[in-house]
Amino acid sequence: MTLERIRRFQDLMRSNGIDASMIRTLSSFTYLADVKWLRPALIIPADGEPLAFIFKHEVKPFSERSCIKTVVPYGGIDELMRGISSALRESGYRKVGFDVSVERDAYELFYQMFTRLNPKIEIVDVHGMIMELRMIKDATEIERIRRASEITDMGMETAANAIDLGVSELEIAAEATHTMMKKGAEQPHVYVNTGPYPRKHAEPRREIKVQVGDVVTITLAGDYEFYYANETRTHVMEGGSIEKLKALEVLSNVYSLVKDKLRPGTVLNSIESQIEQALKDRGYADNYVAGFAHGVGLLVEEGPITTIVIPHRKQVIKENMILAAIHAPLAIPGAGAIKCEDTFLVRSDGIEQLTKFACQDAC
Repeated sequence: MTLERIRRFQDLMRSNGIDASMIRTLSSFTYLADVKWLRPALIIPADGEPLAFIFKHEVKPFSERSCIKTVVPYGGIDELMRGISSALRESGYRKVGFDVSVERDAYELFYQMFTRLNPKIEIVDVHGMIMELRMIKDATEIERIRRASEITDMGMETAANAIDLGVSELEIAAEATHTMMKKGAEQPHVYVNTGPYPRKHAEPRREIKVQVGDVVTITLAGDYEFYYANETRTHVMEGGSIEKLKALEVLSNVYSLVKDKLRPGTVLNSIESQIEQALKDRGYADNYVAGFAHGVGLLVEEGPITTIVIPHRKQVIKENMILAAIHAPLAIPGAGAIKCEDTFLVRSDGIEQLTKFACQDAC
């Protein structure tokens, strides 16, 4: 299946007049090589077999796990740069694609070095071409995300059971992380937002502890074989105000509306408009930030990312996309962050909900 991904990417390169592409972004390298390898380097020609540059002491384990069979060992970064430049020049490539994206490493220094060493090569950004492929999941990817969803559900159950008066956000996160990693997650993400102050990115804090009547919002992203699922649940502690319970009910209703609209052929922005109108009608227009959905896969948030890339809101939903919704919370100062989010597989006739944790006192 991975070789088929490479072939489809090569078709896109040929149709865009690109001779070869240099892949150093971790998630795209993982997508095309089917193995996560830090500090990766992969040349994919428009015609022919791909070439991976791997640290010399890692060649054997890489070759055992990847479909890429042509591997060039290197020692230091200087040797890597010479090897890549030589390979591109010797092949006579004039137009080379780069996956210009920021993830674990920006690779800006590598990019600058490459352009100085190869001034005659035209460089083009192929990130959009790669994401065009990555938005639609194949059977292997779907099964991995399905397993990641099961792991995330188990982490969410543990987190829900850990909520108690006097327990810190960090303690809740630690319990969820422990469960997910025990079940096979290698790099799970955990966010916890407790109390009256909504935080957009709620890294768990040691000093914030659950109090009577608090809103506790937990976002988890468990992974399996490099692929993620994304899930959020909001709990209102005993003694919570009517305002908090009302906001939770309103968001639950809007969440149900969104689930009914995630269908192939639907433009994401049309759903966004309905969310905004529904919340406006209920008095929550000022508490919602647009961006209700994002793709899920090799990254917790990947294209289409309506949360931060406005043009992605015009994306048409397609079969075998995997989307997380509703991503944006109701941020209510004095109450907290109210959020309900699940990972969905888009099928030809509707959706399949992949994350499924249910709790009596949670959205």
